[in-house]
Amino acid sequence: MQLRGDWGQAQFTVEVADDPSERGQGLMHRTSLPPSSGMLFVYERPDEVSFWMRNTLIPLDMIFVDDTGVVQHVHHEAVPLSEESIFGGDMIQYVLEVNGGLARAFGITQGTELRHPAIVNAKAKWPCGS
Repeated sequence: MQLRGDWGQAQFTVEVADDPSERGQGLMHRTSLPPSSGMLFVYERPDEVSFWMRNTLIPLDMIFVDDTGVVQHVHHEAVPLSEESIFGGDMIQYVLEVNGGLARAFGITQGTELRHPAIVNAKAKWPCGS
């Protein structure tokens, strides 16, 4: 999975959570996440999305992405074990979780583009293979 913006490009190795059971488990109970890794949550269609950090032991950046692969919102350094609801937006189809602090370190902001095979090429702002 790749990200690009005015700041340059970054690549992450991601686990894909694309069914209700995988999305429900997410990154819970893990004590670490390799620096260039993450989890990509894939939903069937754009919708209103909220996350929380119940049973999640490491701080995470949550990157909320629309159906074209464009970042709409970034929540920085979600607090481990918090049950506070983190609202990602109304028309979100993908959520990328990476280690807390990486989004700021790379410069990932609204408008950054994400490329992954889960994003339908016909809709993708940055299609795979381009």
